[in-house]
Amino acid sequence: MKTFLDYLSFWFSASNAHGLHSPFVFQLYNEVIASDKTYYCFGEIEELRWQLSSDKTPLVINDLGAGSKVLTSPERTIAQVVKTSVSKPNIAQLIFKLIDFFQPQTIFELGTCLGLTTLYMMEAMPSKSIIYTFEGSESLIETAKSISTKYEQNTSGHIKKKIAFVLGNLDKTLTEKTHTIDKLDFVFFDANHRSEPTLRYFDICLSKAHENSVFVFDDIYWSEEMKAAWKQIQAHPRVRVTVDLFDIGLVFFSEKQPKQHFKLKK
Repeated sequence: MKTFLDYLSFWFSASNAHGLHSPFVFQLYNEVIASDKTYYCFGEIEELRWQLSSDKTPLVINDLGAGSKVLTSPERTIAQVVKTSVSKPNIAQLIFKLIDFFQPQTIFELGTCLGLTTLYMMEAMPSKSIIYTFEGSESLIETAKSISTKYEQNTSGHIKKKIAFVLGNLDKTLTEKTHTIDKLDFVFFDANHRSEPTLRYFDICLSKAHENSVFVFDDIYWSEEMKAAWKQIQAHPRVRVTVDLFDIGLVFFSEKQPKQHFKLKK
C-alpha cells in the first residue's frame, strides 16, 4: 500500500516547472496541473459530496476489484463509500481540468462508484461528447444514476450532456463497448487496483487509442502490484510521455514527443 516512504521518495525525486524541458509538459503543468483556477461547478459538486458524507443509506456492494483497504464488509453506507472509495476533490478537479484542456469526444471512466467524478467529467466535456462509465456493482450504479439526476435537477441552467452507465463485469463490458466505438480519447482507470487487470484494461483501451488520447491511472502507488503495473505501462512502446503525480499517473501517446517520464509536484 501507499506509504510515507513512497511519498518521501517521490517528493525528493519530483520536480516543478523549473525543471521541465518539454514544451508540452511545461504547458500542461502550468495551465492544468498547477493551476489553482476554480469553476462554478466545483462548489456545486462539493456541496453534493458534503450532503452524501452524512447519508446513512445502506448499500450492498458487489466489489469486483481489489476492494477497499479500510472496509471489508460488502455492506456499507453511502457516507462510508464517500469517505473511503470516491476520488478526492483535488483528483476529481484535476480530471475536470484535463478534460477541459484536451476536449475529448469519447470518454471511458472505469469505476463509477457514486458518480461524483463522473459529474466533474460531464461538466468539463464538449457538448457532443459522451462518457461511458463502467461499474460492476448494481447498487453503486443505481445510486450514481440517482445522484446524477438530483444534480441535474438542482442545476437546471446547465447544458445537459450525455452519460452512459454501463453495468456489469468489466472483463466483459469493456471489450464489448470498445468494439462499438471508432476511437477513444480519454480514459480514467479507477476500477481495479491489481496489476493483471489494470494491464489488461490498458491493452483493451489501447486498441482504440490514438496519438492525442489521454489515459489517467488512479492510485499508481496503491500497492507493489500497481507500482509494477505503472512501470510496465511506462515501458510500453506506444507510450511516449508519462507524468507521475503520485496520486495519479498521466499517459500520452503523441509520436511528436520524445519518450520521457516525469515526476511532478502538484
